[in-house]
Amino acid sequence: MSEVTLLLGDCLEMMRDLPDGSVDAVVTDPPYEVGFADWDTFIGGWLEAALMTAPLLAFTPGIANIQKYPQPTWVLCWAKPGSTRRNGTGGFNHWEPVFVYGKRRIWVDYKWLPDCVNHAPPDIGHPCPKPVSLISWLVEILSDVGATILDPFMGSGTTGVACVQTGRNFIGMEIDPTYFAIAERRIREAQIQPRLPMETEQKAEQPSLLDYAND
Repeated sequence: MSEVTLLLGDCLEMMRDLPDGSVDAVVTDPPYEVGFADWDTFIGGWLEAALMTAPLLAFTPGIANIQKYPQPTWVLCWAKPGSTRRNGTGGFNHWEPVFVYGKRRIWVDYKWLPDCVNHAPPDIGHPCPKPVSLISWLVEILSDVGATILDPFMGSGTTGVACVQTGRNFIGMEIDPTYFAIAERRIREAQIQPRLPMETEQKAEQPSLLDYAND
């Protein structure tokens, strides 16, 4: 069973307290600019903390924030069929970018990893929810079964649910008690459900066939 640790509080403070090597990848959906007095400082602070915590980072920046982040190693596409969400510039987007920083796998077991997937956003009581299937795809691209994934902006707990369903350990951080309670409930419900057969686990004696791209 996946190990799950949920922490209520400021992620910037809590990430500094994590032991070195305790996290394999950060997969998250950071908040957007609304309500922040110094948005640029916030971006720099959480991004630096995340990259110091894990060798791999994947997150959805939002269309309007693409130019505000440093150039990523890899940009993935999340297509949203039927979406009518405004993009902040007057138009509508049927897709969103996913930024990846760090050394990433480009193929696994002789199968190339696609850089674009289609997933419809859910309705789970959060203003910007992400589908579990999207986050499951990301954690499987970035990690193996048994790895530990951190989400410093846990929100409604989608990354935690994806980790439980795919056999990853999870550390979730959330500053809002209301969302923390939603995440706690959703992850607890996922833990009592059978794990999804989303990938084949390799036997211990079988070497992992992985190829990595250069930074």
